[in-house]
Amino acid sequence: MLSYWEKQSLLQYDYIIIGSGIVGLSAAISLKERAPQSRVMVLEREVLPTGASTKNAGFACIGSLTEILADLQTMVVEDVLNLVDLRLSGLRLLRKRLGDDRIGYREQGSFELISTREEWALQQLPEVNNILGNLFDGQPAFTRADQQLPAFGFEPRYIKALVRNNFEGELHTGKMMRALIDKAINSGIEIKTGCPVSSIADFHTGVNVIVPHHTLKEDIIFSARKVLICTNAFTRQLLPEEEVTPGRGQVLITEPVNGLPFKGIFHLEEGYYYFRELDGRVLLGGGRQLDFSGETTTAFQYNDRIQHELEVLLHTTILPGRDVAIADRWTGIMAFGKTKQPLVKMHTENVVIGVRMGGMGVAIGSMIGDKIARMALNS
Repeated sequence: MLSYWEKQSLLQYDYIIIGSGIVGLSAAISLKERAPQSRVMVLEREVLPTGASTKNAGFACIGSLTEILADLQTMVVEDVLNLVDLRLSGLRLLRKRLGDDRIGYREQGSFELISTREEWALQQLPEVNNILGNLFDGQPAFTRADQQLPAFGFEPRYIKALVRNNFEGELHTGKMMRALIDKAINSGIEIKTGCPVSSIADFHTGVNVIVPHHTLKEDIIFSARKVLICTNAFTRQLLPEEEVTPGRGQVLITEPVNGLPFKGIFHLEEGYYYFRELDGRVLLGGGRQLDFSGETTTAFQYNDRIQHELEVLLHTTILPGRDVAIADRWTGIMAFGKTKQPLVKMHTENVVIGVRMGGMGVAIGSMIGDKIARMALNS
């Protein structure tokens, strides 16, 4: 029951992006920067981006010492270097495109807490710095910062050393997404929310994107020359054959803590735990390694065991002996694969995929969006 006017003027685009998270909006912005006259539309299935883009901890990170050491056990050195370089490049593009003030970017220190089980990693610190040296103009990526431990007040029976990452910062996730949305709109990009895509069809001369219209009880068929899939953890709902595994992340945030003794961002246990100071509160998340199978899901639900363990970590290690109340909790859905490499490829002649951010969407999302935009323009 669409009108003649709608069919003539409101359904045709040059580029349609599915997913309005960091990657999708970045891809749309890159398309408009390179092809300013093109008609670009972003489709989002919910009112707000629903995966991890608006639910992450706001770490502008390249990876902790133990995480990179773990990667070196499963990846060749060149692949590890390329991944770290991708994170660095992505963060530079994000900051240049939006500006530090608009995304609340700060560098108040990035640290990894080293427990008794991880002290072995300290012996590998010089080697890792040497491997990464060319990426940082010969400057060390990691340095010991044990002298700051007493001031931070972490439980000394568990935390034995502190490693500073010299090239990481933090940002305000809400401000970052607001800035991305504003830039997209100001660039002339259409963003339509509440538009779940049921299917796509590549006809070689163009692509149809099908969105059910619940009021009219019929399908709306948008068309585009190229379609870019940026649905990360939810990709298999649209493309079930793609190798994308969801990974849910549990997060909590405390009430304001009087005299909170630290600022900055912190990693533990290969990055599986992470916390930061935020507006005088402690934001703490992670623990997926405690229940990999249970957290391999796209369901937005609390994992009671992991939420409990986060509270235990908060009260026994991060703020030992302090009476701290929990103000809020949430979950976010990330996407992983057999390797840490993102999935970036031509799915069909006119459909490009940029998904599977591996929990590093803040760092690499801008570059992945730019890359798939160039692929769409050049294919």
